[in-house]
Amino acid sequence: MTTINLTADTFQDTVTGDGITLVDWWAGWCGPCMQFAPVYEAASERHPDITFAKIDTEAEQELSAAVQISSIPTLMAFRDGVLLYAQPGALPAQALDEIIEQIRVIDMDKVRREIAEQEAQSPEGATPDVSEPSQN
Repeated sequence: MTTINLTADTFQDTVTGDGITLVDWWAGWCGPCMQFAPVYEAASERHPDITFAKIDTEAEQELSAAVQISSIPTLMAFRDGVLLYAQPGALPAQALDEIIEQIRVIDMDKVRREIAEQEAQSPEGATPDVSEPSQN
């Protein structure tokens, strides 16, 4: 499977869908982004059941700001609409495969219970912090 390009118009629908979606935030002027690109593309070929998406931070500056992207490349991993991983930095192929395996085996029922507990304990109107990956 090849990677797909996301925009502000397609981001939400893509990351809230069923299954696993990886999102690579990148820019053409970013050396580490260019080094990570073939690693990411090769992973998309090895894992055809996963949606591999890319977002050009230069073209999608408002979206990048809204999601608080402060360093690129940044990789985000969603499963069944839940953000499970968000970390800047270019990854070697083995590390990317390890993250994918961790995302595959996470107990999503447990994650949803933890989210519900956090939301129940949060002050009204507060948004739970999803910047750290869930550790099952």
